[in-house]
Amino acid sequence: MVVTLYTCQMIWSKKMLEELNFKRQGSMIIFCDNNSTIKLFKIKFYIHGRNKHINVKFHFLRDLTKNGTIEIIYCKREYQVSDIFIKSFKLESFVKLRRLLGVCTQEDLV
Repeated sequence: MVVTLYTCQMIWSKKMLEELNFKRQGSMIIFCDNNSTIKLFKIKFYIHGRNKHINVKFHFLRDLTKNGTIEIIYCKREYQVSDIFIKSFKLESFVKLRRLLGVCTQEDLV
């Protein structure tokens, strides 16, 4: 699951920032566009035969969710700004995501 990899990177980044005396209070927020993934962490008994192969990752993230280290929030796919770095888009969608990132064009500067 991508959420697991992302969470590990966030925890590592948080520890590095803490070593540099940048402390942050509260949960780390993860935006996810997959409702099934979110349900895995919020509903107590959601494990069944089709997803028992993800037990280790599931319990790792569920424990982090339960103790308040992370919070997983649903975000519609069209607002997943990070997708601009890994996927191709039609021009209209690309411009929208670029604007959400805060990147301006040369014409915007004039």
